[in-house]
Amino acid sequence: MSFALRAVRAPPAPLRVAQSSVRYARREAGQADPRLELIRRTLYPSNIRNKENPIGSWRPGVGWRLQRAIPSVQAHETIERAWFLHQRHVRRRREAELARKFQCMERAMQVLKEVDPRLYKLANVEEDPRDRSPEEVELAKTLRVPEKRAMDSRIRGLFPRELRVPTDTPSRDGWNYEWKPAYPRV
Repeated sequence: MSFALRAVRAPPAPLRVAQSSVRYARREAGQADPRLELIRRTLYPSNIRNKENPIGSWRPGVGWRLQRAIPSVQAHETIERAWFLHQRHVRRRREAELARKFQCMERAMQVLKEVDPRLYKLANVEEDPRDRSPEEVELAKTLRVPEKRAMDSRIRGLFPRELRVPTDTPSRDGWNYEWKPAYPRV
């Protein structure tokens, strides 16, 4: 009998309608765009903090799970020490590799100094990336705004941004024969 009465009765109206946030208000089922819903959930995450987090900032059962997996403190400390030892070995290998590369670079620079001192000096010139030659300053006066921005964003000595990445297969469109750089080289 009470089941039939409960089914007929309408659900109670919410008491605090005015205090609910507009951001979390629900829309009708047919109106929500899934893309907008995804963006909204990304920008405004739920303010419920007591649920598991994939990045591990709050995991309720981690202590219990660790206790079941590793019952003794001594075993846990042994595993931690082994992990730190592994990290130390990886770090030392990486440092040794960097030292080897640096020594190779120093040897190459010494050979360059012996072979051609002029090229050695050119290779070791410290250059201010904001400094422009008089030709570039005059050229910048004649360029339009997008070309001037491209020229300002181009840092000398770095890999050119406009150069395409080499690939195994050609592009679908083929070669662009009409391509010209945003500003002529000086």
